[in-house]
Amino acid sequence: MTEQAYRLLEERIVTLQIPPGEFLSEYALVQQLGLGRTPIREALQRLAREGLVVILPRKGILVSDVDPEKQLLVLEVRRELERLLCRAAATRATPQERAQLRAIADGMDLAASTNDDIAFMRLDRDLNLLIIEAAHNEYAARAMRLLQGLSRRFWYQHYRQAADLPLCARLHAAQARSIAEGLGLRAAATCDKLMDYVESFTRATA
Repeated sequence: MTEQAYRLLEERIVTLQIPPGEFLSEYALVQQLGLGRTPIREALQRLAREGLVVILPRKGILVSDVDPEKQLLVLEVRRELERLLCRAAATRATPQERAQLRAIADGMDLAASTNDDIAFMRLDRDLNLLIIEAAHNEYAARAMRLLQGLSRRFWYQHYRQAADLPLCARLHAAQARSIAEGLGLRAAATCDKLMDYVESFTRATA
């Protein structure tokens, strides 16, 4: 139940259904989601650890702001972690995980050719989770999961104004294929190219 509560709340915050600056009520969330107070509270604590909400004693739970300067700090850490995860995944991915990476790469190419933002966002989430799993490093995975929600929310808020979605999709496809092919150095290089683009996108929103 806690995982269900987390997924529902995380998606609503990341997709701005619950906007930055809004105060949340545990009681209201229990009523809206039809879940118990304990899973709601545990989900909110997890979201607080990820930086998506701020728990203010005696005031309530505040959805955190979206700030380009803070997002650049997130990317500073994410770049190093993602490079490590890509290299590890290129070495350790199972045959099934490599097949999934190739399928995501094909899907990203299709999203690039059709400029399909919904398909891209779903594939982006799938790729992020798959790289974490394929790296088989629980410590790097734990750290990366803390950053993903913040990155996805920032992208969702600004991509219509500042993103080159076809280019971004092609960069993701190249990253996925290099990992699937077991090319650690190329995987790290494609990761850097993707992070260079994401950083330039973030700076363009400031």
